[in-house]
Amino acid sequence: MSEVILTKEGYDSIVAEYDEMVTVKRKEIAERIKEAISYGDISENSEYDAAKNEQAELEERIMKLEHMIRNAKILDHSEIPVDRVNVGLNVKIREHPDGDIIDFTIVGSTEADPFEGKISNESEVGKQLIGKKIGDIAEVHVPDGIVRYEILDIYKDTRE
Repeated sequence: MSEVILTKEGYDSIVAEYDEMVTVKRKEIAERIKEAISYGDISENSEYDAAKNEQAELEERIMKLEHMIRNAKILDHSEIPVDRVNVGLNVKIREHPDGDIIDFTIVGSTEADPFEGKISNESEVGKQLIGKKIGDIAEVHVPDGIVRYEILDIYKDTRE
């Protein structure tokens, strides 16, 4: 698969989740399986089936996290210019001409979380904003037509 674009914060979060799953969750599930086996016949043992299913889901998630870690491209904030919208930058937009002002961060698809103000560079809004400068208008096609966003500001997160 291709590279996974991550901020340093996103990479650290994935590594922490991976470590938790490998060092803690695996052991917990192994203990539940061992306990379920101790009940006797596993052919009709719902605790055993549930633990095995959870183990399969855990291993699948661990594999995905390993892939993300191996293929991570971590964005270096010091190397990202703020003259144009790009992944890793914050952007302030206004629905043109007189709409609400929205402030969010452009991130790779792995980190996207609209409820946290993080939109993917692969989303329709993200795709249309990438490369725009302050004052530019981005046109986003939505089911009801076209929404126009004016770029008001582009900046780096001060926490980085």
